[in-house]
Amino acid sequence: MSACKRLLYFVKHRNLWTHVRRNVTTWSPVGAAFNAKPLRRLDLFEKSGLFGVPELSCPAGFQVATKKALTNTEVLVEKACSCPPGVETVEAFDQLSDGLCRVADLADFVKVAHPDPAFREAAEKTCIEIGTVVEKLNTNVELCKSLKNLLDDPEVVAQLDPDTRRVAELFMFDFEISGIHLDDKLRKEAVALHVRLLDLNNEFLVGSHMPNRIARSAIPEHLHVHFAKEGSFIQVGGLHADSPDDLVREIAYRIYLYPNADLMVCLEELLKCRHKLAKLVGYESYGHRALKGTMAKTPETVMSFLQLLTDKLSDRYTKDFKMMRDMKKKLNPRNSELMPWDHPFLSGVLRAERYNIEPSLYSPYLSLGACMEGLNNLFSQLYGVSLMSEHPSAGEVWSEDVRKLDCHFTIRGGRWCWETGQYQLPVVVLMLSLPHPTKSAPTLLTPGMMENLFHEMGHAMHSMLGRTRYQHVTGTRCATDFAEVPSILMEYFATDYRVISQFARHYETGQPLPESMVARLCESKKVCGAADTQLQIFYAVLDQIYHSKPQNRSTTEILKEMQLKFYGLPYTPNTAWQLRFSHLIGYGAKYYSYLMSRAVASMVWRQCFIQDPLNRDMGERYRREMLAHGGAKEPMLMVEGMLQRRPTIEDFVDALVSELNPNFETFIMDSES
Repeated sequence: MSACKRLLYFVKHRNLWTHVRRNVTTWSPVGAAFNAKPLRRLDLFEKSGLFGVPELSCPAGFQVATKKALTNTEVLVEKACSCPPGVETVEAFDQLSDGLCRVADLADFVKVAHPDPAFREAAEKTCIEIGTVVEKLNTNVELCKSLKNLLDDPEVVAQLDPDTRRVAELFMFDFEISGIHLDDKLRKEAVALHVRLLDLNNEFLVGSHMPNRIARSAIPEHLHVHFAKEGSFIQVGGLHADSPDDLVREIAYRIYLYPNADLMVCLEELLKCRHKLAKLVGYESYGHRALKGTMAKTPETVMSFLQLLTDKLSDRYTKDFKMMRDMKKKLNPRNSELMPWDHPFLSGVLRAERYNIEPSLYSPYLSLGACMEGLNNLFSQLYGVSLMSEHPSAGEVWSEDVRKLDCHFTIRGGRWCWETGQYQLPVVVLMLSLPHPTKSAPTLLTPGMMENLFHEMGHAMHSMLGRTRYQHVTGTRCATDFAEVPSILMEYFATDYRVISQFARHYETGQPLPESMVARLCESKKVCGAADTQLQIFYAVLDQIYHSKPQNRSTTEILKEMQLKFYGLPYTPNTAWQLRFSHLIGYGAKYYSYLMSRAVASMVWRQCFIQDPLNRDMGERYRREMLAHGGAKEPMLMVEGMLQRRPTIEDFVDALVSELNPNFETFIMDSES
């Protein structure tokens, strides 16, 4: 184990947190549970499997669970193909999806998180096996025909409720993007492209994280200490962006981003295959295919959003880069040209110089128990729900130690079970890498860790508070550019003193975190904020261009042009940043989503919560209009329901730009008073 404590948060029935702690009298039950050291229990007889799945008490259980799911799949396929067109058809499809997802999603989590290689390997095999079955189902002509018969019958469609109709249309979309409507020859070609893309995606993901190496003799000897050594080579596995040494940052940038010929070929082929598949199934480009059903809907809208945002930020990020240049000149007068490897470091220096925001000054006020107490208070006041700590059953979780991965996993989606007449409660996992407690102190979080906890909890509550009729659209199974809204909105709560003052107190003295420290932290984020946003715009534009019509030029040439047009800092010869852009796999043509989600979250915050972040009426409206629906409702309709108006692209841009104003919250309140 490294010097970090790996925490597993496991959310179950009635929002229970299964994590065992001993009580600490100075905290509420939730705070005490997370501030106390864990009790290690000796379980002689394991009665349960992972997450309460009986089969998963050992690695071989994955094969048993997979076989059980696939047997049930055959029954449900027969049911879906034979029942008369109507609600029952859609219910069968959703049961089919749920049965496969319950095993596949759990396996997807275990393969990256379980400490036992045998479990990880078994989970990986399950993912592959079920993934193959899903690909076959997406090209099952008889299965598609039963759904098409339903959607092609106006009388039947007219009798469907809105949720059922939308889910039916989403299932049909899955068929269409797999080429179901093509003749046999073209359908086989589409399947072959899908299979090839799975291999290319994996190859690129692995390659994008591999370190580069260079002969030790090529690096000044006094700098060797900053890098890993491998025989006669120096190994560079990252950008060393926080290093105060200009030369270390430059060396790391040039070596880590040095082009890998094989990976370059992989990316070029991946983009060509994506375009070919999109064209084959009837779309103008991969971007058009990927954006169907999102808030943006088309690549043209995304590019308009990014271009308008660039135009509005131009003066601001120009000033930011000037501040960075001045700072570099001050720190290193002999080499003051601002380069891409300087941006993260110098923006941090400027924040630290202008505001005293040393994380260690904040951490004593942000114990893990205090933060959990704060979340409990917030959810209680906004939604009327509370968090509880519960003993996991023996074998339900494997240990405290999990691999570092800051994200949220859906283990089981919520849905109404027609077969039992009850609601299938969702189960989600949050994993964060947090420091170990010590003999004298509980786990203490930096402000960044605290905000990340709130962010991930936003995802979790999206899943937990949703009550969708169908599992296919539960919680975060919604448009990508809407999925980040609940998590980003939580960041606003995490930086509002009216919320923070309810829980942030010194773990020893009980003294509250001073309001002035919170104010400094909030204002510091605006330092170089325009330049930081512009960097994200550049990445998003690059993603859009790569997934538009073929450019007939290399990905590096495209990067060089877009970096000049949308970022401003010079391209460094013999580098290929795009080969480290792993988000091209999971967020292909949708990397803009974070910016658009932030814009929506900003609008919801300032219109609905800035006057009173603990307003129960607004909390209920937010739960009713946005959290409850998952993907069962058009994302823009959910935004419209919350804001009670339909925002434009200009509104989104203005929301992002206004956040960079000094004293943003006062500015907003004054402008609306």
